[in-house]
Amino acid sequence: MQSRTPVFLALLLFVLAACATQPTNIAKVERGAMITLLGTDTLALEQFEYTPAALRADAVIRSPQTQLSHYFLQFNQTGGLYRYEATTETPAGETLRREVYEPTPTGDSVQVTLTEGGRTEQRRIARQEPMLPFVEMVHWPFELMLRRADATRQDSLVQTLFTERGLLSFVVRKTGSGEMTVTHPYRGTMEVKVDDDGQLIQLDAGATTRKLTVKRLYNVDVDRFAQHFAAQENAGHPFGPLSGRGTAEATVQGAHLKLDYGQPAKRGREIFGTLVPWNEVWRTGANRATHLATDRTLRFGDLDVPPGEYTLFTIPAPSGGTLIISRQTGQNGNAYDPTHDLGRVPMRIGKLAAPVELFTIQVQETPDGGALHLQWDRAQFTVPFTVTAAN
Repeated sequence: MQSRTPVFLALLLFVLAACATQPTNIAKVERGAMITLLGTDTLALEQFEYTPAALRADAVIRSPQTQLSHYFLQFNQTGGLYRYEATTETPAGETLRREVYEPTPTGDSVQVTLTEGGRTEQRRIARQEPMLPFVEMVHWPFELMLRRADATRQDSLVQTLFTERGLLSFVVRKTGSGEMTVTHPYRGTMEVKVDDDGQLIQLDAGATTRKLTVKRLYNVDVDRFAQHFAAQENAGHPFGPLSGRGTAEATVQGAHLKLDYGQPAKRGREIFGTLVPWNEVWRTGANRATHLATDRTLRFGDLDVPPGEYTLFTIPAPSGGTLIISRQTGQNGNAYDPTHDLGRVPMRIGKLAAPVELFTIQVQETPDGGALHLQWDRAQFTVPFTVTAAN
């Protein structure tokens, strides 16, 4: 019987030689998915995969309307930006917007090409490497940022993120084993949990103006959920804006009052004492500061408020808290400056029979004058006032 050993050895050597000729630097493909929640409501879903050379991602975002976005980010050999493209479309596949970012030949800036509504425009932003895109309500750029921070021996990292309007500087800090913080330049600081490779596991933005929660998923069918959310919208159940605007107008004993304020939603969350901390200054709404206009002098307790426009802030407390009336107007609600205070007056607190989903301010006429009622969840804060007689 003829031995098969020489044949086997020859085959083995052939296989080993073939393997030796194959590339040994094939990049590992990392994959992930995330869900972004506002309270108990799903705000966005995303899935992505990336290597050191490129990233592809898809996301469905529900606010203010359901839209699908596709992202393709390419890096150069040093890890800097080579090209970035983002396309936004309806769940039916109609293209709404396309963005392309490419470094200019001189290398000191990035050319941005925006196409929307049949029009194309170009602009330039500064180039500051390493730079990553910033996408509202989408967090795969955070994954890349956190992994970069995890790989460094330093305790903190300043990461440049770009938008069509310019650059934003985020600060990532290592705070413990598997824990980091990410500080937005003006929205506040987020707490983050990462795995041993620096991948984002959970993000809590409860201390920021956005109040989002992000959790990692194994996988998600973005297209299927886009169709599901679109069907909900068509049935009359949209997610809607993160925070809309509310108004209240009333005539109280000859005084005309007008209020304009942001309306954040409860969305299954505990509000006062949790989302809105006790005994801290609160913007009393969302986005633009709450504005009050009056054409007559109002008296809140011992405080006279002459005709004009003001902004309102509060310090909610279990016993009632404080209403702050500020002379400053036109500012964002997170820009409270006590040097502009006209004065402060106490509030009374009461419990509502049913929870109020959207933060609401009501103006009520009373036998003694009037009252402002600030309602959200099951809490109602009341501030009575009187109207000074006209001259």
